[in-house]
Amino acid sequence: MSVNEATIIKFYTAFANADAAKMSECYHPNIQFRDPAFGLLKGDEVSKMWEMLLKKSKGNIKIEFSDVKADEFTGSAHWIATYNFSKTNRNVINNVFAEFQFQDGLIIKHTDTFDVWKWSKQAFGITGYLLGWTGFFQKKIQEQALLSLNNYKK
Repeated sequence: MSVNEATIIKFYTAFANADAAKMSECYHPNIQFRDPAFGLLKGDEVSKMWEMLLKKSKGNIKIEFSDVKADEFTGSAHWIATYNFSKTNRNVINNVFAEFQFQDGLIIKHTDTFDVWKWSKQAFGITGYLLGWTGFFQKKIQEQALLSLNNYKK
């Protein structure tokens, strides 16, 4: 197992154990994170996002990960989050593909991709089914996610 594979495993093991502090230990101070819900986050915002999501889950989130691969500079993993979406209390099973770049033995770039329409159908029901595929709705999701993060940081 490479050092970077061990870092990815440490990250997702900490996530599964709802340990945001240990997750943050895996990140470089100049971390850049991107996903469909939050868009681009940098530095401390990334750790705050994970902390907020874990806190909002109130211990009711299940994280499973597999297919961890990494070399000296890049890595990837597949992970599944099962939780109740806090705004609607609807059950969501989100399949995510993560890509990583490493610097100084830490994750400096983390990109999560998932099917936003599939996620929005689960999180918002019929509204997500009808509108979740649209750029307008996806922009609203991102605006709400960033608003939640900004409120949490205060």
